[in-house]
Amino acid sequence: MNLDAPPFSRFRNDGLELAYFDDGDPAGEPILLIHGFASSASVNWVYTGWLRTLGDAGFRVIGIDNRGHGESDKPHDPEAYHPSDMASDSAALLTHLGIADAHVMGYSMGARIAAFLAIEHPDRVRSLVFGGLGIGMCDGVGDWDPIAEALLAPSLEDVTHERGRMFRAFADQTRSDRMALAACISTSRDLVSREDIARVDAPTLIGVGTKDDIAGSAQELGDLMQTATVLDIPNRDHMLAVGDRVFKKAVLEFLAARAAS
Repeated sequence: MNLDAPPFSRFRNDGLELAYFDDGDPAGEPILLIHGFASSASVNWVYTGWLRTLGDAGFRVIGIDNRGHGESDKPHDPEAYHPSDMASDSAALLTHLGIADAHVMGYSMGARIAAFLAIEHPDRVRSLVFGGLGIGMCDGVGDWDPIAEALLAPSLEDVTHERGRMFRAFADQTRSDRMALAACISTSRDLVSREDIARVDAPTLIGVGTKDDIAGSAQELGDLMQTATVLDIPNRDHMLAVGDRVFKKAVLEFLAARAAS
């Protein structure tokens, strides 16, 4: 399997230069992929095999590097990272590419951004896949101040908080701008209200690992939504569920049922 990253292009929105790839079948139905916190389009979607999987299934696959991540601009101002603003980046990318609407899949923070996209730009979303985020989208995902502190610590050896160590190690592995990530974490967790998520009428698949201690209940989120299907990704935690074969199979079946519908 070829897991090399495709060429990236750039566009501008909200005064920022943002990177993206546009790959797969150019004549296929478009799917926009929105990655998680401290990740990137390549880490979340290329190296896990998603680009190859979706491309082989005939989709036009578009992946954005969220602001503060990957090859996109990385402001250090926390006010730059509200999910509503990052959702506007995704909508602007679709406009830039001349795409009226697309299937949208987000993982973790990307799922939150996808939800804001569906709420604030509903005409741009054909269907939704939320990975790695359940009712935490509405109720919060715990205390993340230690993660910000871990990102700003002099080194990994200075971090004792377990989840902080996990994200600091991931940020070091991906050679991320830790100042930008610390700014991002403070504002990117704006909650989606239960009333707003209940208004989303796009068909939705919610996939959460059975060992995920961050996402919150997928079923509880699904119960709030109009047309949601819930998937338990067996024996996977928050970090490992994204590339799971059970998740991929379910997503392909979900998208196939809605292609050209």
